[in-house]
Amino acid sequence: MRSSRVFQSFLTIGIFLIFLSAASAQTPTPTASPKEEEGVYKVESRLVIVPVSVTDANGQPVVGLTAQDFRVLEEGKQQKIENVGTADAVPLEIALLFDVSASTDAMFKFEQETAGKFLRDVLKPNDRATIFSIGQKPILVQGRENADKSIQGMMSIAPTKGATAFFDTVSMAANYLRQNAPEGRRKVIVVISDGDDNFSEGVQQAQRRAETKVASNEPDPDYKRLSGLVAQAQQNAKMSERLRVGKALQDADVVFYSINPGGSSYKLNSMSVFGQGNMQAFAEQTGGTAFLPKFTPIDTQDALQNSGNARKNQATLDLIFRQLANELRAQYLIQYYPETEYPTGRFVKLQVSLANPTGRVIRAREGYFVKP
Repeated sequence: MRSSRVFQSFLTIGIFLIFLSAASAQTPTPTASPKEEEGVYKVESRLVIVPVSVTDANGQPVVGLTAQDFRVLEEGKQQKIENVGTADAVPLEIALLFDVSASTDAMFKFEQETAGKFLRDVLKPNDRATIFSIGQKPILVQGRENADKSIQGMMSIAPTKGATAFFDTVSMAANYLRQNAPEGRRKVIVVISDGDDNFSEGVQQAQRRAETKVASNEPDPDYKRLSGLVAQAQQNAKMSERLRVGKALQDADVVFYSINPGGSSYKLNSMSVFGQGNMQAFAEQTGGTAFLPKFTPIDTQDALQNSGNARKNQATLDLIFRQLANELRAQYLIQYYPETEYPTGRFVKLQVSLANPTGRVIRAREGYFVKP
C-alpha cells in the first residue's frame, strides 16, 4: 500500500510538471519594452554614416580630430556620435569616371596622365579604385583593383565622338560601390566630365515619348514646334535624372567630386551650364567639390602658344588633383544612431559642424534618405 501511494504521488507531480512545461512553451517570452524604469532602450537602430572632410584656410588637411570635435544635428536635433574613423584608419574606395565624348577630347591625354599620378599618390595597399568610361553607354573598364592595375585600365580608354550617358554612368558607379565596396569604407566618385547628358535612358525615353505624341496627333506636324516640344521633354527628363542620381549617391554614402575640362567656357551655352549645375548639385549634396579649372586653349593655329598653354593646363590639373588628394586625406567617417525614427524613403536633413571652426573648412553631406 505504501509503495502504491508513493507511486501515485510521483505520478501526480510528473503530470503537473509536464502541464507546467507545456504551458510555458505556449506562452511567449516577454520582450523588453522600449521604455524601462532605468531609461529608454533602442529596440532596433539604424547606423548613419556621414563622410566629412576638414581642411584649413590653405586647403591642407586637418588631422587628429575626434568625436568631441564634431557636432551633428539631424533635423535640428543634436545626435550622439558613436565613432569617428580617420583617413589613416579607414580604407578608401574610389570610382574614377572618364568622359570620352568629343566635348573633352582636347584635354584627354593630360587628364589620364594626371589622374594616374593622383591614384598612385593617394591609394594605399588596402585601398581600391574602379574605372568607368562615360560615353554612349556606361562601361565598367576596370573593377576594384590596386593603383597599378587601375592605372593600366584607365590608360586603355580612348576618346570617342559619341553621345554622353552621364547620368547613367554616375548612377552605375554609385550602385557599384554600394554593392561591392566592403562595409565601413570611405567611398568617393571622381568625375572628369562637363556633366552634360544627351543619351541616358531616361532622356532618350522622354524624347521618344514627345516625338510619338506629336506624330500621333498631327499627321503633318510642325517640325519647329516638334523640336521645341522634344527639347522641353529632354530638359524635364534631365531634371528628373538629376534627382534620381542624387538619391543613388546618397544611398551609397558616396562623396562626389568633379573636374570640368571645359573650364570657364562652360558658360558659352545653356547645355554646358546645366551640365556644370549637375556636378555642383551632386558635390553639395554629398560634401564633395566641383572643381572648375581655368584652362587655356591648346588647339589654336599657333603651335608655340599651344605648347605653352599645354604646360599651363598640366600645372592647373596637378594643382586640382593635389587639392583633391588633400581633401581625401582630411576625410573622417562619422557614425551615429539617430534619436528619432523616420519612415522609409524620407529625406533627413543633416548639419555637421566643428566645435572649434576657426580657420577651418568643413564639407559634409546635406542629409540622407532613410533606407528600408
